[in-house]
Amino acid sequence: MSEATTLDRVLVLELVRVTEAGAIAASALIGRGDEKAADQAAVDAIRTRLNDLDISGIIVIGEGERDEAPMLYIGEEVGKGGPDIDIALDPLEGTTITAKAMPNALAVVAFGEGGTMLRAPDVYMDKIAVGGGYEQGIVDLDKTPAENLAAVAAAKGVPVSELTACVLDRPRHTELIAAIREAGASIQLIGDGDIAGVMAATNPEETGVDIYFGSGGAPEGVLAAAALRCIGGQIQGRLLFRNDDERGRARKWGIEDLNRKYDTEDMVSGDVIFAATGVTDGSMLNGVRLTEDGYTTETLVMRSGSKTVRTIATEHHTGR
Repeated sequence: MSEATTLDRVLVLELVRVTEAGAIAASALIGRGDEKAADQAAVDAIRTRLNDLDISGIIVIGEGERDEAPMLYIGEEVGKGGPDIDIALDPLEGTTITAKAMPNALAVVAFGEGGTMLRAPDVYMDKIAVGGGYEQGIVDLDKTPAENLAAVAAAKGVPVSELTACVLDRPRHTELIAAIREAGASIQLIGDGDIAGVMAATNPEETGVDIYFGSGGAPEGVLAAAALRCIGGQIQGRLLFRNDDERGRARKWGIEDLNRKYDTEDMVSGDVIFAATGVTDGSMLNGVRLTEDGYTTETLVMRSGSKTVRTIATEHHTGR
């Protein structure tokens, strides 16, 4: 058993405190129309908390590369010293929806044992994901939407017309959306937050989502894989490059096969802890609520090694 794993019971609660701090900080900017300010507030709070931990952490999925992000950049070291920890984070998944006071904004952080997370550059990734209980490889990026929907429907014992796919509402997905509808499935379009979109596919009874399709950020793909390692499910991803600069950035992080298809464990292996705190109310979590002397938060925290999933409601008495 590795040193990082022996400390996981301590790190679970510490990680919850990290995402809570980010969510509370961002909540002050809900509905204010300033995406950058909301994101920066979450970044500052999370960075401060991470630097208080007894870990030797390295940001492997962060707010961009060093020249692009003054804080929580890829490769940044955090913590006061201790076990080697890979850190993947999205301090505010849903900057736009926070600025517009819309649902499903989250503060998201995952801890993995050192060297177990894909160093994904900040580029797009084509993704497909389903929840647990299916045969491995039931969906495949190299198959058509109709083929993937038919496979999931057959496994569930229902017609394709009873399936719902979650897709980011973007112009780049026009053909994908048409293909899904032509195959007979319904679509739940989301404006932002594709980590939450992937996670929705793991609980179709509650969310109504059976499968996730489409391209979004590669960092969010790795974070979604961390969540699926804990709660079950499958994700495949393939990096998408718009120019030679993005290809060069990938090679800088050690990625040589630019067309590689990554599965869940290619993106996150070993033990992992994942936490997400609601910023605004959503399908999974309540957002930050003001109280007379502080705040309340709701956090989903999971660990792959024990397959435990906990929802933690916290009262923060700040005397504000």
